[in-house]
Amino acid sequence: MKHLLFTLFILSPLLALAESRDDDCLPGGFVTSMLNDALERAVSKADTAQAEDKPEYGRNVGKYASAPVFGGYIVGSYKYSSEQGAHNGAGFGIRNLRVYVNGTVLRDFYYRVQAELSGSPHLKDAYLEWRRLTELRVKLGQYKRPFTFENPLNPWDVGAGDYSQLAKKLAGYSDYSYSEASGNNGGRDLGLQLSGDLIKLKGGRYRLLHYEAGVFNGQGINTTDANGKKDWMGNIQLQPVEGLYLGVFGWKGSLTEDGVTVSRDRWAVGAQYERKDWTARAEYAHHVGHKISDYVPATDLEPAHWQGNARADAWYVTVGVPCTPWLKLYAKYDAYRSDKTNATLCSMYTICPNFQLHKNLMLQVQYNYVCDKTAASHSHHELWAETYIRF
Repeated sequence: MKHLLFTLFILSPLLALAESRDDDCLPGGFVTSMLNDALERAVSKADTAQAEDKPEYGRNVGKYASAPVFGGYIVGSYKYSSEQGAHNGAGFGIRNLRVYVNGTVLRDFYYRVQAELSGSPHLKDAYLEWRRLTELRVKLGQYKRPFTFENPLNPWDVGAGDYSQLAKKLAGYSDYSYSEASGNNGGRDLGLQLSGDLIKLKGGRYRLLHYEAGVFNGQGINTTDANGKKDWMGNIQLQPVEGLYLGVFGWKGSLTEDGVTVSRDRWAVGAQYERKDWTARAEYAHHVGHKISDYVPATDLEPAHWQGNARADAWYVTVGVPCTPWLKLYAKYDAYRSDKTNATLCSMYTICPNFQLHKNLMLQVQYNYVCDKTAASHSHHELWAETYIRF
């Protein structure tokens, strides 16, 4: 253990992790800030539109385009585990290497494109959003599903070194319903969404009601619809006091793989508080529908049938306490039941200090105590080290 801790201390600054919000970019990193500043100066000279001017639409309009904003980050980690058969954990790894660009055209139209370059390179986000009205925004393309509070967060704001089991299994990452070959969709899908903020409070400082509603293919990223049916989902969030959101989320849909279709009917409730660097978040989600792997094809001895009880649920509670300007301590309890029975309960107890060394650099050291009733050894320990770097 002494050798492990020494290795983590020496090498953790070389490991990398950084993420922009999927819908709201963080400032540029070390390199991209210089590029973005140069582009902004070039565009400001070329575009003579004044702030009070009204954009004119037409194919020959050459004004009212913002300078594109570029960004990137690299994600890496060291993971140790005492779980039986895990061979001391994953060790060193690259979690993400992403680049993105976003900007506006004719002031009202916001675009964003993000690509993953590590592993198998692929497109993550690609969408256009009309933002003329605060009360009504229209988004079309590929982006995060509007399900749960945690799903839209970037890893920097999650507080721990990974998303909760609720987000990963029931919000469309390595989803409960998918086969293992489907990979990680990052909580994203292709579709059309309406959203907005209503009812001003405290002189317009914040809004009482936020809503999101959308229709999606239901198959995940970079793929077309497979069954002709769409997934419908949305949420309503109340902000009774500034920084506190109370939300209800719904999802009615299905998934088809290799000719097998399963239902995905889900709902979730939660609360989130973010103010003056304090964080508190809690959610519960419930799922009805089989896994793809629950389907048993017909044989000479028996007809096709389903196994499992087609139920799952998950919940978590996380709290972040600012200790100093550069240190924030997170504690988290995370639970998931793959069959909605205590026999399939997997619980994680987490302590994770976040060391904010620079706006573009953060270090995390995380301890997990895992109780998994479906594993050969019901409990084990994990120790992770991660850094967040934007470039």
